[in-house]
Amino acid sequence: MNTYVTGTGCEIDEDVTIGYPAGDDPGQTVIGDDARIRSGTIVYSDVDIGDGFTTGHNALVREDTRIGDDVVVGTDTVVDGTSVVGSNVSLQSRVYVPTNTYVGSDVFVGPGAVLTNDPYPVRRDVDLSGPTLEDGVSIGGNATVLPDVTVGEGSFVAAGAVVTDDVPAGTLAVGVPAEHRPLPAALSGENAI
Repeated sequence: MNTYVTGTGCEIDEDVTIGYPAGDDPGQTVIGDDARIRSGTIVYSDVDIGDGFTTGHNALVREDTRIGDDVVVGTDTVVDGTSVVGSNVSLQSRVYVPTNTYVGSDVFVGPGAVLTNDPYPVRRDVDLSGPTLEDGVSIGGNATVLPDVTVGEGSFVAAGAVVTDDVPAGTLAVGVPAEHRPLPAALSGENAI
């Protein structure tokens, strides 16, 4: 069995690994039409990616991940597996998406943003649960979203914020720890990704 299948119109640089084996019985990786995958990128086995996928350099997509159409995974960004990323999503450079995370559609995650999945790193043995970013969410650069937090539809997380609690739909989260405020009119509406 081939380790991967790509659609038509794909541009894949020479120094790219697709279908890197994970586990004892790695499955196939599928990449849709019109992908642009840049050097240094590694996509593991058991990954299903839609059409219009684009990466920066040195991106990493781990096993058991599902990615929709028209998704950008920026330079040095890690999608750490067993996660779902919707369609029309931009994960800018140096974003970290941990295992067991859900990212909806029409989502923007700014450079250096970190999503987390372990509430007690190396101190307790717990189930890892990444955050949920519902449709239309924007996350500013260098923001941090803690485990098992839901950022509601259409919400905006300001740059540098540390989100410790669920953010209601259509809300601005700002500060450390993040406070919830009404979404200013200038930030309302859909993401233009």
